[in-house]
Amino acid sequence: MWTALRAAELGAAVCVVSRTPLSQSASFWAQGGLAAALEPGDSPARHAADTIAAGRGLCRPSAVQVLVQEAPEAVRELRERGVAFDLDDDGEPALGLEGGHTRRRIVHAGGSQTGHEITSKLAAMVSDESRVDVHEGTSVVALWSDGERCHGLQTDGEPIAAAATVVATGGAAALWRRTSNPRGAIGAGAVMAVAAGAELADLEFCQFHPTALALPGSHLDGALITEAVRGEGAALLDAAGRRFTDELAPRDAVTAAILDRIEADGGTSVRLDLRGIDPSRFPNVFETLRAAGLDPGTEPVPVAPAAHYTMGGVAVDLDGRSSLPGLYAVGECSCTGLHGANRLASNSLSECFVFGSRAARAALAEESVAEPPPPSAWRFQPPTEATRNAVWRFAGPLRRPEQLRELCDDPYPLAAAIAACALERAESRGGHLRVDFPDLDPELDGVHLVLDPEGKTRRETWK
Repeated sequence: MWTALRAAELGAAVCVVSRTPLSQSASFWAQGGLAAALEPGDSPARHAADTIAAGRGLCRPSAVQVLVQEAPEAVRELRERGVAFDLDDDGEPALGLEGGHTRRRIVHAGGSQTGHEITSKLAAMVSDESRVDVHEGTSVVALWSDGERCHGLQTDGEPIAAAATVVATGGAAALWRRTSNPRGAIGAGAVMAVAAGAELADLEFCQFHPTALALPGSHLDGALITEAVRGEGAALLDAAGRRFTDELAPRDAVTAAILDRIEADGGTSVRLDLRGIDPSRFPNVFETLRAAGLDPGTEPVPVAPAAHYTMGGVAVDLDGRSSLPGLYAVGECSCTGLHGANRLASNSLSECFVFGSRAARAALAEESVAEPPPPSAWRFQPPTEATRNAVWRFAGPLRRPEQLRELCDDPYPLAAAIAACALERAESRGGHLRVDFPDLDPELDGVHLVLDPEGKTRRETWK
């Protein structure tokens, strides 16, 4: 929505295609906020250092610099457009603290309802913009491509021609059976992009959020409990009621600590103690817990890691350009290398606005083809429940080579590609933990695995 809005304001005629109403997306459920260096004692350099540390030696330095330098202005622009962030007594954004951050820099709304505030306001802005034509309730079934250039897209109705096509379809964390994401987060954009002729990258890296509700059999199993509650004092406890880790370490470290404790305790979860947290600070979190029949005010709640965010996606440059001319990607479906092997909390929403603006400007320079070739017959097919179960079982938080090899035969192209890349990266780093290679390999510092449309991988170092 932000890319469409900025492109329209710069003079483009824009068509937005969305299978669901505009405000219904993974972004709607975002509980954290936007990371930006706004505190007097903070700086873009500190934000960059935290991002790079969390990324475990794999962040693209130039992408990090773009984000940390441009995120503060993105926050200011959203405020000017009427997004109601929580404010302190001085009328400035109230800044939260999340794992991996050494300063308070999380700009939030409604405590933990930032996604709701941002997506609802953006949907209204897009609907009011006369240069944006919105097609809600329309599914994209393929990108319109001849393998040399993207000419638009094919829908379940008519094809739509465009000089530039921007994929903003979100990530793929719902490919894992246990997930914090809505079920539509299946990596459809990446599947369609590689089928059209674009390259993908960093597919082996999935971030497993440490504190997702652990209620097997419940529809609320996997519901996210934002780490902002840990920033305000919530503690992780083992079966004996003892703290066992630094709750504000980066997510991969906290996830690893929880998995170790679950194994040591012989259980299926650990406990998150919220008894010292004011429910009014995080209303939707406490509402979800009560809806699950839990009373967080009197006893700790069960949590365990769940698939939350995919660092990989369509390989793009700092303006969102893919390897296929005419095709761009922004947000979680893209891979600039910003997040490295492990995303720093709340950098994802900031990424949407910073790189969404850059993609909008770059896409304006594209020129349409007068007579594009006819669309191909290829059509996207969603994954089955068997695939979701297999991805969780074989490419979950702890990975074994024999299981990854089995997943390589999965009929869903992205599941097989994730397995192939996870097999090739013979080390443990960030969101990719190999049981047979438990240590980080310094030879792979800065090395990204790029997957071409033929399914072959190569290694690249991005500056």
